[in-house]
Amino acid sequence: MYGIAFAVIVLIGSIWMVNPPAGWLPERYSPPEQKPNETAIDTSGAVNFTAKEMCRTPQFYLLWLTFIFSAGTGLMVIGCIKLFGIDALQASAGLSAEAAAAAAGTAMAWYAILNGLGRIVWGTLSDKLGRKMSIFLMCLFQGIIMLAFLKLGSTVIGLTIGACIIGFNFGGNFALFPAATADFFGNKNVGVNYGWMFTAYGVGGIVMPMTAGYFKDMAGGSGDPSAWSAPFLIGGVVCIVAAVISIMAKPTQRKAGAKPLVSKKITA
Repeated sequence: MYGIAFAVIVLIGSIWMVNPPAGWLPERYSPPEQKPNETAIDTSGAVNFTAKEMCRTPQFYLLWLTFIFSAGTGLMVIGCIKLFGIDALQASAGLSAEAAAAAAGTAMAWYAILNGLGRIVWGTLSDKLGRKMSIFLMCLFQGIIMLAFLKLGSTVIGLTIGACIIGFNFGGNFALFPAATADFFGNKNVGVNYGWMFTAYGVGGIVMPMTAGYFKDMAGGSGDPSAWSAPFLIGGVVCIVAAVISIMAKPTQRKAGAKPLVSKKITA
């Protein structure tokens, strides 16, 4: 029923969606002047990659892999935070199963709230710091928190704080990767290109939660929170790897001497 409702609402809403005319700008908006000799990423549409061209570049796979690790870790926590919270709070904080479940549910609610907030804040930061640096910082921060989450989640306050931080960083994926796709491969085809980039979310959503489930199943139903140490360690490491990959990614250039995505603009 949920899927049917979405299909109807989206299809009806799409009837009124149209592209703005060429050269359109919002009322009273003036584009900022480019400083002399300033180097900037050209997202004006002068250089645009088709999906096929994009998928032939190493930059696509670097961003794609970064997205898998970053989003997959957040999805893993969504899938296991209640089970982990129950195990950790019962073992370390001495809570009953019911109290631990309630505390873990509250942490999950805060995760969702900070998930939404993270999209706004990380998007704002990326306009100031740049997309690459923002992705680097988000992944690095997420990796550190994941490595500390086993210990952090042993108290109600720690579990809630950890959930908030992980949710906040997870939300940043949906602000940064669409914009990074446009920065690297142009604006014209970003709708199609980001569709390919977004397949990373599906891969991460299968691999990382299943990894956590595997280690929990290997514990044989034990409530020992140490069963979660391997998933959190893996999640932390892959996020740090994602941070390194993201900072290594360089702007894309066309073959045969075509214009690069990073160009030097000089005003008169």
